[in-house]
Amino acid sequence: MRLINFDKGGQATLGILREDEIVDLSLAAPSLPRSLRAVLEAGALDEVMSFGQSAAHAALSSVRLLAPITDPSKIICLGLNYVDHAAEGGHAKPEYPSFFMRGPSSLVAHGDAIVQPKASVTLDYEAELVAIVGKPVGRHVALADALQYIAGYSCFNDGSIREYQRRTSQWTIGKNFDGTGGFGPAFVTADELPPGATGLRICSRLNGDVMQDANTSDMLFPVAETVSLLSQCMTLVPGDLLVMGTPAGVGHARTPPVWMKPGDVCEIEIEQVGLLSNPIVAE
Repeated sequence: MRLINFDKGGQATLGILREDEIVDLSLAAPSLPRSLRAVLEAGALDEVMSFGQSAAHAALSSVRLLAPITDPSKIICLGLNYVDHAAEGGHAKPEYPSFFMRGPSSLVAHGDAIVQPKASVTLDYEAELVAIVGKPVGRHVALADALQYIAGYSCFNDGSIREYQRRTSQWTIGKNFDGTGGFGPAFVTADELPPGATGLRICSRLNGDVMQDANTSDMLFPVAETVSLLSQCMTLVPGDLLVMGTPAGVGHARTPPVWMKPGDVCEIEIEQVGLLSNPIVAE
């Protein structure tokens, strides 16, 4: 099942996406929470899915989408999680994931603009899979049990200000400019995809030109291993986002470098998950 978060009279509302139509859950199931994070926290995802065949209330084209989750407790990202991307940046194959964090103010919904900041033109694209935590993850989860904690998946563009990313030994500042992290369009429940969302084509396109083209099976640290490793140090909660890294082909590794600039359109597409599209504007 595909769920979307959309604006309804200035209020975020959860809907079931059925081809080009939406089941508005505020109408079909008014007793349920109105946000995906709240649904996951309440353990009500199965109940939401039971309304999948309800009558549609609106056309997808008539609503403005929001990020599937706008207020995650944590956004945990993986750097250098594809060996070819690590190599193009001059890095050896890592023995442990390069974890870093994003903040919610960096998130941008499908169709909304990613912002090139005044501070730098070095705005790069990164096609990434997002795994979304569905229930509390306790400490020291076994690898074999890890995927049961993932409720679903989405697409992400980990827009990076490379100049700032390289100003310190930590990547945080370059990954947290406001309005640089495209996220969406939909939340796809885990049962719709192969376990761990493996074996899926992932690509980015800039103004229609393919820039990255790989497969989620190429991840060095797949979703299950990432959950298990994170559980060694922290508790994950419903609605947390795990942004799973990008393959080779990013702009900074090209000669000359290719940056996203105002007027461009960047698309991230993951097989069976969806297509995330964002125009680029100047701050």
